Amino acid sequence: MTTLQIPSLDVDLFRDDQLLDPYAVYEALRAAGPAVRLPRHGNAWAVAGYSHVKKILKDHRTFSSAPNAGIEPHREDMAQTGAAGADGPQHSRMRSLAAEQLSPRALRGVRRRIEKRAAQYVDTLLERGTVDLVTELARPFPLEVAGDLIGLPKEGRDELLDLTTAVFNTFGPANQRTKDGIPLLKNTFEVLPDLLTRDNVLPDSWGAAYYRAVDEGRMADAEVVTTLISFIFGSFETTINTATSALWLLSTHPEAWQRLRAEPTLAEPAVGETLRLEPVTWFTARTATRDVTFHGVPFAEGDRVLLLFGAANRDPGHYPDPTRFDLTRPRPHDHVTFSHGIHVCPGARFARMETAALLTALARKVERLEPAGEPTRILHNMLRGFTHLPTTLVPAA
Repeated sequence: MTTLQIPSLDVDLFRDDQLLDPYAVYEALRAAGPAVRLPRHGNAWAVAGYSHVKKILKDHRTFSSAPNAGIEPHREDMAQTGAAGADGPQHSRMRSLAAEQLSPRALRGVRRRIEKRAAQYVDTLLERGTVDLVTELARPFPLEVAGDLIGLPKEGRDELLDLTTAVFNTFGPANQRTKDGIPLLKNTFEVLPDLLTRDNVLPDSWGAAYYRAVDEGRMADAEVVTTLISFIFGSFETTINTATSALWLLSTHPEAWQRLRAEPTLAEPAVGETLRLEPVTWFTARTATRDVTFHGVPFAEGDRVLLLFGAANRDPGHYPDPTRFDLTRPRPHDHVTFSHGIHVCPGARFARMETAALLTALARKVERLEPAGEPTRILHNMLRGFTHLPTTLVPAA
């Protein structure tokens, strides 16, 4: 009788050095099997191959996102925060409510507004010469643009960034980053409902449109707040970290920058390639709802399955020369960074639009992006990006 060998790897995926440079471990996980036991993380498994990650994301009945996407979803401090996920009818209804403002038709109306504001930001930065592209561009731009569209009162927006960062940190294990984030996370779910009332949201915003839907009997007040909170969590960190990663890649690949300058239509593929190589969130998690064998690996009901976007997006079985930053790579948006299936990120199109607007505005007016110091990566349980990106903008003639 043959004893089944369960693939296992003794690694802490949330250790500082692993978070900063994860790719050797990702390669080992892909090579070890379709799913690999992680003894450091209790009953968790890691899935690192592109096709395997995509298959699990598509099967939400067997692999549920409820109650949330964290590695330890039933931890007591997570249960107290209000951070939740959903499947089934509730999920479908909330997505349909959010989609009203995020459809291609609706976003066409705001594209020119975003592009105009991006050009103004670039003009201001060019006057300064050497800037920090995180603190002076990637953070304030979506905070202003998305904040206005959502309807957030202008006062206090900066503080919200610390709160949204804390939300994502708590999806990790009970390490120090999570412990530091829990008080902020609890504060988030106390502050935001008061901030997003009918009287507080800006006129002509998504929030105002949703409150009109309440008056028409199509939504409840509580659904407005829940939908707007999902926009806040999805809009700020997604665009900030996508933009900073794109600018880092383009500044360290000057040939790609010149290609973009010559062909501004490559801004959208550049965003897609950035999201593939540097996913905003490097993992999401699901729970097996029943005993199931997955490509020969036995999952038990209740097992936690970590889907490693950062590994799947660099799977050589799907992407030729996967570590190369290639603006002309076919199918630039077939990565899994924004998930797949019913949980694909509803704000993905908006985040790509914002980042592409920034890259296009810069490409029109900046000859070169020259690194002006060491970049600083964010050290975070879930997010991947930069906290500082000092750069000299050399203006075009």
